[in-house]
Amino acid sequence: MIRGFIIRNGQPQSISEAQVEHLTSGHGFLWLHLDGRDESSRPMIEGDTAIPPTARSALFAHETRPRCSVMNGGALINLRGLGSTPDDDPDPLVSIRIWAEKGRVITVSFHSIAAYEPVAARFLDGQILDPGDLIAAIADEITDSLDPDVATLGDRLDDIESELDGNPPTSLRRQVSEIRSQAISYRRFIAPQRQALDRISQTDLPWLEAADHIHLREAADRCARMAEELEAVRERAALAHEELTDLRAEQLDRRSLLISIVALIFLPVTFVTGLLGMNVKGIPYAHEPWAFWGVAAFCALIAGTVGLWFASTRWVNR
Repeated sequence: MIRGFIIRNGQPQSISEAQVEHLTSGHGFLWLHLDGRDESSRPMIEGDTAIPPTARSALFAHETRPRCSVMNGGALINLRGLGSTPDDDPDPLVSIRIWAEKGRVITVSFHSIAAYEPVAARFLDGQILDPGDLIAAIADEITDSLDPDVATLGDRLDDIESELDGNPPTSLRRQVSEIRSQAISYRRFIAPQRQALDRISQTDLPWLEAADHIHLREAADRCARMAEELEAVRERAALAHEELTDLRAEQLDRRSLLISIVALIFLPVTFVTGLLGMNVKGIPYAHEPWAFWGVAAFCALIAGTVGLWFASTRWVNR
């Protein structure tokens, strides 16, 4: 599937896939968005000699990471953003591959990226007039959609940290692990994305205007801030996980200590009852009517004495 947008005589409009085949580079500013899963889109790129061979192969590469490469007066840019269909996307952030040159931008996505529809709306609204505007708009939409997700990770971790003071539920360990895993997944792409945006913002290409450099630097700064926040979330999640592990170990120690104290209290009582319960003759007071209650009182006295000793030595409160 190929979706096209063009600016003719200052008027933005969308064009059909059939119209795309008859366009040349002289028709104003052209933006083509291709579905990488559609095999019919490959011949168009592979047969376009204006695009360097390295860029042609990179546009349809299955494994990508954010980067920026300048070649033959154009720029190859790979970015990552939230997908519009997260249930169908294997990665937390899906890629968009961009080839930009004077008068034309080609974007390729193998999965639906959430930034596409807002950018297309801005294009048709007349807010995007050249390749620099389009790249800056894509970068802005990606960072705008990522910002709330990154902030939510920090807020969720704040709530978890506030629950660590009491008796935290066991489900917190799973929540902390999920937050840490998501932060690591995001940072894996956001950190190199900052470098890619920073590089394109510093590139002296004739079709990049001063305002485009400013917008791209702003997007790079926002990516840098998100990367720092994700690193902080990752470290805080690791500390929270360690604290939860320590709390669990402390709870186990307290319970083991309590069990040991109870066992020590009843150890002499068990010895007495075992001694008096032997099936041999000569057990004193075996035929006395008060013997049972006497033994019970003696055992209670022993248990109470041992318990008081543990309390006086503060074993019970440890």
